[in-house]
Amino acid sequence: MMVRSHSNEWVSGFLQTSPMFEPLREAGKLLEKLDHWPEIESLNQLNTDQLSVIATKSGKRIRFVPQAKAKCEFVQQYEPRIYLTGEIHTRAHSWHDLFNALVWLTYPRAKAALNQLHYHALLEEREHNQEVRSPLRDAATLIDESGVIVVSSNDYLIELLKNFAWKTLFWQQRTAVLVQMKFFLFGHGLYEKALHPYLGMTGKGILFHVSEAFFNQRLIDQIAMIDIWLEDYLAQRYLTSADLVPVPVLGYPGWSPDNTDSSYYDNQSYFRQRKMKKALRSSGFS
Repeated sequence: MMVRSHSNEWVSGFLQTSPMFEPLREAGKLLEKLDHWPEIESLNQLNTDQLSVIATKSGKRIRFVPQAKAKCEFVQQYEPRIYLTGEIHTRAHSWHDLFNALVWLTYPRAKAALNQLHYHALLEEREHNQEVRSPLRDAATLIDESGVIVVSSNDYLIELLKNFAWKTLFWQQRTAVLVQMKFFLFGHGLYEKALHPYLGMTGKGILFHVSEAFFNQRLIDQIAMIDIWLEDYLAQRYLTSADLVPVPVLGYPGWSPDNTDSSYYDNQSYFRQRKMKKALRSSGFS
């Protein structure tokens, strides 16, 4: 189901409008019945309700604060301010920033690790007077905005995805995908796009091999495991955008009302063929 609304219009029950929002439902359950935009205090209350304190890698407890005028000082820039103070600038009536808050509440360890990556990459650029964004910061931004975590217990399905064999993966192996492969959206920009899904909507995938037992776990436990794995993955200081696999997320069975026909996967402007082989690293957690 697509959310029909103006860009800043509140939609009650938005987390139930698509299976893509499933990972955020626990964190956002208190927002479900609201008939208006939540205030900053409401987001901080959601944080208070967490079982454990959400903190940055520098040990600062996170809290959402109203968006302030941008400042030139390094310590006042968005990512450094989060790392150094725990304060996350959040705009009122902004889907983008609301989803960012919900992702912090859902994947706290991974978001803290990602913030640390941003901070150290920015610090290094500043120390070396770099005017061009580093490959590490490019990769961190892609994950932050468009990351999608792909878990599978089937090596063949993983290879199909890495080789862009989309129709074979999503159609011919559809039953196996539903049982042995699962997508979890991470990027808050991707969640915002899911309000108005469109053909062309693509995530940047990080792949994890899991055991069959993973799929028998409760969703909340699956997410907790992914949070830890992603935290470890993001500890890499040599990460680049080449490590991320393009994933046409609307190909996943049930994520688009149109993907119930095999012809849907013949659209090569969306389900693109691979132009060249690249070495892709994937993690082997189980």
